[in-house]
Amino acid sequence: MTTHKLLLLPGDGIGPDVMTEVKSVLAWIEKAGLAGFELEEDLVGGAAFDAHGKAISDDAMALAQAADAVLFGAVGGPKWDDVPYDVRPEAGLLRLRKDMELFANLRPAICYGALADSSSLKREIVEDLDILIVRELTGGVYFGEPKEIIDLGNGQQRGIDTQIYDTYEIERITRVAFDMARTRNGKVTSMEKRNVMKSGVLWNQIVTRVHAEEFSDMELDHMLADAGAMQLVRRPKQFDVIVTDNLFGDVLSDIAAMLTGSLGMLPSASLGAPDALTGRRKSLYEPVHGSAPDIAGSGNANPIAMISSLAMALRYSLDMGDTASLIEKAIANVLDQGIRTADIYTDGMTKVGTHGMGAAILSELDSLSEGTEA
Repeated sequence: MTTHKLLLLPGDGIGPDVMTEVKSVLAWIEKAGLAGFELEEDLVGGAAFDAHGKAISDDAMALAQAADAVLFGAVGGPKWDDVPYDVRPEAGLLRLRKDMELFANLRPAICYGALADSSSLKREIVEDLDILIVRELTGGVYFGEPKEIIDLGNGQQRGIDTQIYDTYEIERITRVAFDMARTRNGKVTSMEKRNVMKSGVLWNQIVTRVHAEEFSDMELDHMLADAGAMQLVRRPKQFDVIVTDNLFGDVLSDIAAMLTGSLGMLPSASLGAPDALTGRRKSLYEPVHGSAPDIAGSGNANPIAMISSLAMALRYSLDMGDTASLIEKAIANVLDQGIRTADIYTDGMTKVGTHGMGAAILSELDSLSEGTEA
């Protein structure tokens, strides 16, 4: 039985709550004889600041670099609002992304039929929605220099952020987008602001060239990012894979997330380049819902996004696509049965807590596994 090395970074808020349910799913996989896991666990975010005075320790970073995949919970909360900027909880996640060179962020937006009425949009607009946003994660305005606030005198200040992209950064994220599209419906929509931004002009040119030279058998559309935001709300099912830069990807992926009805439902993956010898990508998987400190420890958090993040890790990092599909099917079946956590509850459903949802998914995994064996 293959053994995989995983690093668990539960973090802050509800991170530890939902990570506990992931541990149960990992135990189920081992018990089923599908794989073995060597688990390491460490601190990140506010928890790491309290222990070490920094958002992630060097030892934890070394474990992350050596892992087959990192599973990340959430970071942050009001407790750490006044800590210095460079050691704020979010700095732990940024260091992981930077030091592991995780340049490609995959954000699926899937609306299960059972939850279509939880969306703020009409059922017919979002039911069975399945799109993937591929966001460039280590370049652009979040990392460009100069980045500063300068004093102009006379009570005036100037804030400066710099949007920078080099050719290779756009090429590699474009290739990831088309590689993902090849496993889906074969369509990529590239979004930028070439009408007002020179980086957008370059982005458009390079995406067009990479498509023509390497992926001409698939479909490519271009759309201005503001128009793309409007179309995500107007007619989201027109999209398959969206590729965009760091800033627009941050905004567009949150829009897409809310189409599904709850941030508690959605996973994400951050991937590096394939290793030249092994082909393995460094990777980090996390839910998109944040730390939700107001419900931390209450037993009311929705663990589905964290469990779905594990499924993405199985698919993209551990070559266990069949097991990933089994977990995703179990989640869909549980929702079809009307089992809900508080964030997705409606009248007439069965309300459960964090552990109750995890237990329901494990029970469904048992049922699906028995059906497969039969």
